[in-house]
Amino acid sequence: MSAPVSLTFPDGSVRDYPAGSTGRDVAEAISKSLAKKAVAIALDGELRDLSDTVSNGRIEIVTRDDDRALELIRHDAAHVMAEAVQELWPGTQVTIGPVIDNGFYYDFAKDEPFTPDDLPKIEKRMKEIIQRNKPFTREVWSRDKAKEIFAGKGETYKVELVDAIPEGQDLKIYYQGDWFDLCRGPHMAATGQIGTAFKLMKVAGAYWRGDSNNPMLTRIYGTAWRTQEELDTYLNILAEAEKRDHRRLGREMDLFHFQEEGPGVVFWHGKGWRMFQTLVAYMRRRLAGTYEEVNAPQVLDKSLWETSGHWGWYRDNMFKVTVAGDETDDERVFALKPMNCPGHVQIFKHGLKSYRELPVRLAEFGNVHRYEPSGALHGLMRVRGFTQDDAHVFCTDEQMAAECLRINDLILSVYKDFGFEEITIKLSTRPDKRVGSDELWDRAENVMTQVLETIQRQSNNIKTGILPGEGAFYGPKFEYTLKDAIGREWQCGTTQVDFNLPERFGAFYIDQASEKRQPVMIHRAICGSMERFLGILIENFAGHMPLWIAPQQVVVATITSEADDYAREVAEKLRDAGLTVETDLRNEKINYKVREHSVTKVPVIIVCGRREAEERSVNIRRLGSQNQTAMSLDEAIETLSLEAMPPDLKRKLGKA
Repeated sequence: MSAPVSLTFPDGSVRDYPAGSTGRDVAEAISKSLAKKAVAIALDGELRDLSDTVSNGRIEIVTRDDDRALELIRHDAAHVMAEAVQELWPGTQVTIGPVIDNGFYYDFAKDEPFTPDDLPKIEKRMKEIIQRNKPFTREVWSRDKAKEIFAGKGETYKVELVDAIPEGQDLKIYYQGDWFDLCRGPHMAATGQIGTAFKLMKVAGAYWRGDSNNPMLTRIYGTAWRTQEELDTYLNILAEAEKRDHRRLGREMDLFHFQEEGPGVVFWHGKGWRMFQTLVAYMRRRLAGTYEEVNAPQVLDKSLWETSGHWGWYRDNMFKVTVAGDETDDERVFALKPMNCPGHVQIFKHGLKSYRELPVRLAEFGNVHRYEPSGALHGLMRVRGFTQDDAHVFCTDEQMAAECLRINDLILSVYKDFGFEEITIKLSTRPDKRVGSDELWDRAENVMTQVLETIQRQSNNIKTGILPGEGAFYGPKFEYTLKDAIGREWQCGTTQVDFNLPERFGAFYIDQASEKRQPVMIHRAICGSMERFLGILIENFAGHMPLWIAPQQVVVATITSEADDYAREVAEKLRDAGLTVETDLRNEKINYKVREHSVTKVPVIIVCGRREAEERSVNIRRLGSQNQTAMSLDEAIETLSLEAMPPDLKRKLGKA
């Protein structure tokens, strides 16, 4: 007789079950009501089918309310969509259908591609299939059986997928009623557990296996959630995000544009560049007195990138050029820098450094280039040329924790100045492919774990977490994620501890015993990409930028030509107070002028007529408000100049 299975539950209790027991058996042994709610189990953290037999270890019964159930709901919805498509259009081939962020998709091979008009029909059939509540069941087939059956159905893409599965791996087939598909699983118990909180979103073209040499398939995207409320919230966020799209706002506000002759690089217009430089100036002031700003070359020989390790890891994402030598020189290969780190190591190495000089903090607003796939480019959010607010701290082992905490305080303070206070900090640990010894990684991860614990104790409103295996190839890192006005999360800042790059380049300092010692190198970014951070800001504020960073702060508009001279005077006084101001003296009605400047998201419109000129007063109209505030010119200048003062300068002058 087989030994019983010993299972440990989340509350720490341990219970024995007969050998061969399934997850469903365990749930039913606890309570019938739990078994009804259960959709899967987690064995030692891995999601499994309820029908799987259990083995010794930790077990959790996963219900539909569990966050982990979302992946199962979306996975099952994808299968149901595929069944619905094949019921409605027999002969359509089903290819690949994974779960993605917030939803799922499936790629189909069909003579006539799907159109958006087909989506309501597919949704309706999906709901019918879900209502049938057919159980998900699993079979394991031999490779030959799978190829024979799929070939018999005309599913040539599935035959190719079977051939791609490594020898020795099980070929799992999941049924939902009579319909089946090749799938790794897991799935919930039955289609009815999916619910109806789903929506098909769009149709797109996609090459088979992402290769443009292969046939074009039709991809249908969908989203699925646990409840209708969650679905409605997500759809509302999407609608709001569309209104806030920085690309549309960039056009309306005349900030920047992109064009085919420069794919993935930004053409900044005057107003956009002004906003960009305001951001850079703010960051420079935040670093003043603590960091030394440097500038490393834009083009460097590939040998430097080979030494750093980037050539081996990121060569395909680097812009390269081969320069023919003269009669005495061989050809040389150069690369546009994709990051600033190796250049900063060279600056640190120039001249002998004593332990008394450490930490050395080098900062650069470095222009870098990375070859991103054309399909991944997305406005300011994903570009090929961008500016990093990059810095590198060279310090001793003993200084490392304090420097990480100092960086953390700076990052959180910067985000707060822009109104971001919901921050998540996650520690990304060693990836499978990495450089450096396990001993070095152990030291780095231990220090960063202690720093994260300190941050948790000091900041009650900061969320923390661990991202196993997500570290850089040279060291562990903190990832800072901020939440915007509509609840979306953006990963921006990083702090990365690196024992490896200094070692590769032979960087050292002289310690107290006059011995050479290798410094710790800490990579630090706050905004990350300055272009992307501006895109985030534009979307976060929906173009209604805070006055201090707005590209155009004030427009002085006249009601009548009799006020033109006064309007010019008002504008000049505001410029003298440090604001960016334009005048609108056109012979147009004031409501027309206000509407036009509201479209371009000017924060403040000052209205001047004959009465204002006589009284030396102004009427202030704020973006998004129908109300006007009357005040004297002197009061308006004082109010607006204070509001337009960056938050760091307000603190410095005691006016925050």
